[in-house]
Amino acid sequence: MDSIEVRTKNREEIADVTEAVSRVVAAAGRKDGLCTVFVPHTTAGVTINENADPDVKADILTALREAVPAAIPYAHAEGNSPAHVKASLVGSSVTVIVEGGRLRLGTWQGICLCEFDGPRTRKIWVSVI
Repeated sequence: MDSIEVRTKNREEIADVTEAVSRVVAAAGRKDGLCTVFVPHTTAGVTINENADPDVKADILTALREAVPAAIPYAHAEGNSPAHVKASLVGSSVTVIVEGGRLRLGTWQGICLCEFDGPRTRKIWVSVI
């Protein structure tokens, strides 16, 4: 297993980590298998989605803000309950097929770290089997 660090810049953002994960896959030397990408944080997630048009990332964040409003009476005293809920909705891991030593993603797909409580330094754990 390898670890990638990502420094987010904003309270909420979606950061492309595809190239960093691809480097881990290449270094693993496995021709075919599976790559699991896991985010060990409760206020961040990981997803696979379109990576060509930045408007898609903006739309995802907008939709999540609408679905998980900030101004409701959350019980969690830290003030970041919306981030926890968004991270649960997005999820903490994705699995990608490895074929020929490379990630087998669709034409427009990328692997994205979803930050909901930044800016922070986030870890991403990558396992290739």
